Amino acid sequence: MKKQVVVIHGGDTFDSYEEYLSYLKNTKVNLERFKHEGWKDSLEKNLGKNYEVISPEMPSWNNAKYLEWEVYFENLIHHVRPNAIFVGHSLGSIFLAKYFSENEYPKKALAVLLVSTPYAVKGEKGMADFILPSSLSKFSDQVKNIFLYHSVDDPIVSFSDLKKYKNALPSATLRIFKNRGHFITPKFPEIVREIKNI
Repeated sequence: MKKQVVVIHGGDTFDSYEEYLSYLKNTKVNLERFKHEGWKDSLEKNLGKNYEVISPEMPSWNNAKYLEWEVYFENLIHHVRPNAIFVGHSLGSIFLAKYFSENEYPKKALAVLLVSTPYAVKGEKGMADFILPSSLSKFSDQVKNIFLYHSVDDPIVSFSDLKKYKNALPSATLRIFKNRGHFITPKFPEIVREIKNI
C-alpha cells in the first residue's frame, strides 16, 4: 500500500474584509506566477510509485479563515490512512501546528514537516484567526517526528519565528537554509529525501 503524503499549501489571511479588498486593489497581477510549477506540484513524481500525494485546494486560500480550513481538513482526514505524513507550507504550516495542538488527531500521523512557518499568538495582528494556543505540547505528544524548515533569507516569514517554534517544540528537528527565500522554488530535493527517510 502506498504511503500517503498530505500537502497543505499556503495562502493569505487578513484581519478584516477591508484589508483584503485593499490587498486585491493594490496587488499587481503577475502572469508568470500562473505558469509556475513548484516543488509541491512535482512532489508525487519525485517521491516515486510508493507514495500517494494528496494536495487539497483549501477553501478561500487568498482570504483564508481557520475555521473553514479546519472543517474542510476534518472531512479530508476521513480518507487519510494511519501513518500519513503531513507537509505544510507557510499558512498551511501554521494551520497544521494549530490543528495538531488543539485537536486529537484520530489516526496516528507518522510525521509533520513544516516549511516557512509563521508563529502567531493571541494579540498579534496579521494572522487573523490562525493564532496558536499558548502551548504546542499536544502537537509534540501526538506527532513524534516534527521537522521545521526555514531559510534565513525568507522575505515573508521572519527567521525569528523558527526560534519561537524551537522553544515551543524542543524535540523538533530543524533544517536551516541560507538562500531559499520562502521556498517558492521548482525543486526541493531535501524534503523529498526527508520524506523517503521517514
